[in-house]
Amino acid sequence: MFCGFCFFVLLLICSLWHTLQAGFTDFIFGSDILRSNRRVMTTNFCPEYSHSGFFFDFHTYKQHFAMNNAKLAAKSNQQQSLVQISDNVTFGAEEIIIIGGPCAVESYEQMETVAEKLYTSPVKALRGGVYKPRTSPYAFQGMGETGLKVLAEVKDKYNLPVVTEVMAISQIEVIAAHADMLQVGSRNMQNFDLLKELGRAGKPILLKRGLAATIEEFVMAAEYILSHGNSDVVLCERGIRSFDNYTRNVLDLGAVAALKQITHLPVIVDPSHAAGRRELIAPLSRAAIACGADGLIIECHPVPEKSVSDAQQALSLEEMIDLVYTLVPVAFSVGRKISNRKVLSRKC
Repeated sequence: MFCGFCFFVLLLICSLWHTLQAGFTDFIFGSDILRSNRRVMTTNFCPEYSHSGFFFDFHTYKQHFAMNNAKLAAKSNQQQSLVQISDNVTFGAEEIIIIGGPCAVESYEQMETVAEKLYTSPVKALRGGVYKPRTSPYAFQGMGETGLKVLAEVKDKYNLPVVTEVMAISQIEVIAAHADMLQVGSRNMQNFDLLKELGRAGKPILLKRGLAATIEEFVMAAEYILSHGNSDVVLCERGIRSFDNYTRNVLDLGAVAALKQITHLPVIVDPSHAAGRRELIAPLSRAAIACGADGLIIECHPVPEKSVSDAQQALSLEEMIDLVYTLVPVAFSVGRKISNRKVLSRKC
């Protein structure tokens, strides 16, 4: 009987604590946060009552309170955004968008070979770096404005929109004049002055996650761009740094699923930088589509072994096309589609 009495008292205390907790958190954080996250506000002390949220997890509230500062990026602000970079390429719609191309623009001949091969495939946009952030100051730094002219010529000839990286405020104007989408690399994810200026650039932005950035930091980086007037932002998960050196990074597909719930922004995945090994890119690409990614950005090269940058993670053009077609049934299984681009007459 004494045990039964103790159990009854414990239930009474838990119920009273739950009531006090609800009132306190509604007052401090708002009832919507409490209701929407009640299932995660638990501990292991009373697992049989964990679903009711008897215990107060301040870290959870702190995290969601911080996310609430993402007033423009938060999904509660609006439904799924669509980001259009050309007449035929829109991120966030039913179509999965595939971006392909080399890590770095090396020559006109190289980029024309890439564009000609990918032109009639489901690859919808061309990538190529002309300003390269490299760990070593002695490594190839990119072709600069000469490379931009190459991208512009190939884009014009093959009707393929181009994506390239911007590293500094001084580069924005010239890149925006040639490219359809400006990419912010992982090293610049928290370059806040650059993000503010990109908010005024009038061009779609591809924002890559920093190599050690939390999801909150990633979302708030996007908020910088959005809050300065640019609503055309696409997020890119490209892997985070780990203790394991078998792969270049660890592809955080959990972040992709979370971002699709947290924000209204399109989310794509870069399996090339995540894996750092070409033999892993295909399975990671399929997994990314399966967990809800709106697209992929994948490195490919006419002769991967001769690439001046990241040769070990570049696919051949044939491998790139084969990979994209293996994604079609995966996309279909999650209610999306991948189709050949509408081929427009190219200029000679």
